[in-house]
Amino acid sequence: MSTLNKQYRLKARPVGVPKDSDWDFTTEPLPEIGEDEVLVKIHYCSLDPAMRGWMNEGRSYIPPVKIGEVMRAGTVGEVIASNSDSLRVGDFVSGTLGIQQYAKAKAKDLTKVDPKLAPIENYLGGLGMPGLTAYFGLLDVGAVKEGDTVLVS
Repeated sequence: MSTLNKQYRLKARPVGVPKDSDWDFTTEPLPEIGEDEVLVKIHYCSLDPAMRGWMNEGRSYIPPVKIGEVMRAGTVGEVIASNSDSLRVGDFVSGTLGIQQYAKAKAKDLTKVDPKLAPIENYLGGLGMPGLTAYFGLLDVGAVKEGDTVLVS
């Protein structure tokens, strides 16, 4: 196993389209895990439109990514070390772990996913945040009911 973790960190708040100069690509030692924490090897990061808003300073539904922080992103990966009763080495999980190769996280902040039900990358699309956004948008916000016609574009 690699002892280094490569990460993308926000260096500056982008103006318009993000540029290479808005990012720092860093390499750091793997983090030590504490009580009820796990170390996850990230297999997939989701690049979502919401990420552009997370780079902006100001009020939003979620605090902005701070300068110097790993860029926030939805991820799916495999537990490679565990100090948790609820997650074991070899379990696959999804969570907001950022654009990096490895991440430590509290077990309670992760969702266990089953690679036998669907390929793990699907937990970042239709089975993840975009799918839940569509689902609740249709049912809760749109209040779609039987007999309604829905156009998806």
